[in-house]
Amino acid sequence: MALRFIAKDDKSGATGSPSVFVDEETSDLVLQGWKADERTVADVLNVGPIPAHEAVIGIPARMVRALREACDVAERGELR
Repeated sequence: MALRFIAKDDKSGATGSPSVFVDEETSDLVLQGWKADERTVADVLNVGPIPAHEAVIGIPARMVRALREACDVAERGELR
């Protein structure tokens, strides 16, 4: 899997995480974010279980532009 880096949260500093990537083979979005807090996880669990191979993460609202860019890249199929 080769990832195309889109953006990193500029307010997280050098070791911060929230980042957005697009998989160059599948055009899937790959997100790195903060682990969701217990209340958020509980709200998600109200909808259904979280499989062991999945995680609930948070991405700050200030990264909406990066998410839009990643969606545009994936939708246009620029990577294939």
